[in-house]
Amino acid sequence: MLDIIAFGAFLLLLAGAGWRRASSAASFTVASRELSLFPLVATLVMTEFNTSTLLAFAAAGYGAGPMALALPAVFLVGLLFYTLTVARAWKRFNRLSVAELFTVRYSPGVGRTASALLLLAMTGFTATYVKSLAVLFTPLAPAWLPVPLLAAILSLVVLLSVLPGGLVSIVRADVVAFLATIVVLPLLLVLGMKQSALAGGLAAAFPESQLTLNPVAQWNSAVLPMRFVSTLMVITCFTYIAAPWYGQKIFAARTTTIAFRAVGLSALLVFVLYGAVVLAAAHLRASAPLLADAQLAVPTMVLRWLPQGLRGFAYAVLFGAALTTLAGVWSAMATMIAADFGGAALATVGAQRRLLVVLAISSWLGATFLVDQILDRLILANIPVAALSFALLAGFHWPRATTAGAWASMIVGVAWGVGCYLYVGEAGGYTWPWAMYGVPLIFGVGIVTSLLTATRAEPTTTPAISSNP
Repeated sequence: MLDIIAFGAFLLLLAGAGWRRASSAASFTVASRELSLFPLVATLVMTEFNTSTLLAFAAAGYGAGPMALALPAVFLVGLLFYTLTVARAWKRFNRLSVAELFTVRYSPGVGRTASALLLLAMTGFTATYVKSLAVLFTPLAPAWLPVPLLAAILSLVVLLSVLPGGLVSIVRADVVAFLATIVVLPLLLVLGMKQSALAGGLAAAFPESQLTLNPVAQWNSAVLPMRFVSTLMVITCFTYIAAPWYGQKIFAARTTTIAFRAVGLSALLVFVLYGAVVLAAAHLRASAPLLADAQLAVPTMVLRWLPQGLRGFAYAVLFGAALTTLAGVWSAMATMIAADFGGAALATVGAQRRLLVVLAISSWLGATFLVDQILDRLILANIPVAALSFALLAGFHWPRATTAGAWASMIVGVAWGVGCYLYVGEAGGYTWPWAMYGVPLIFGVGIVTSLLTATRAEPTTTPAISSNP
């Protein structure tokens, strides 16, 4: 009963914080472009802190021990790359959809294709988010409740949270969830350290090689090869720069300086929070070495280590993290559809709400019928995003990039990523050739094609992508 009360109280707090009806389309989509540093940091952290990655990283920590800290380091590197390369540029661009850059800089065809690729990727992301949410709550659900129905109920709750105010509702709920998250996750780590000490600590649970944090020794490790982690770093650097859910919130920043500082701070905080979960799961391995599914490490920690009341509060915090991430991506998708395909007809608040309903249904269908291993599907969904990396960075930083170069790089990027997946496969480690050979190939094709097709008609500067609120 204490758990139920605590869970319900925190959800009411989230609902109360977020329940603010949008007064205009600008408020619904970009929070009137008035976010200050703290709410922007909070919403960026909670956007990235999602249950899909949480469960996957905890499973890695349970299986690989402290070496799994390399996975949160992926986001530290990726988000710092974002900070240095595009954070200021996106705020100066200051539109509604990141795909508008491709339209303004190259052509409407490139813009719509980029938007379609991003929407395809986000459909995959949101399906994994719904799936992870259902996995997280399966231990608490009644035995008679099928997982697809549980996922549908949880998706409906998330949908209802974002419908009133759009991005304003999301940001306000994110602030509350952020404050609770920075309390609960370090607490799990402290309790995990105490429990594992009674069972002999990490040394009793992991071989010495997994405690050294030595990437060289772990390069081809069967548990968590650093070869795989290095590919994730490359993938993250060259996909997050195009992330629509980050771009939308950068557009909502009050100033360019706030946007730059917020992304840098969020990179550090995301690493710390995910790192706490990874280490806590490693300590769980010492005290509970026989989990049937490592993806259940997080609910197991909550149920075993926390007292009544706090257990329900922790579950509510995890639900809040999933809620705000999923709602944020849905919001970005709806805004993109309106900006890139629908025009004024889909830019109204009512049309945006209807789009959110459709997106929620598609995410549930994907979670039910397509997603099995969460981390694998998260990575796979990045293929169409990585294909945009040359066109995006060149659009901001290389005036000689041409429309033909953008097209060529995008086509090669998608073909190479899909080809690596089909030919090499997950078992063969397709991420290595996709990332390590594919990213240079994307940029090489884009650069060479641009140089070969450059004419006087192509722009030598990029005045069209300046600020346009």
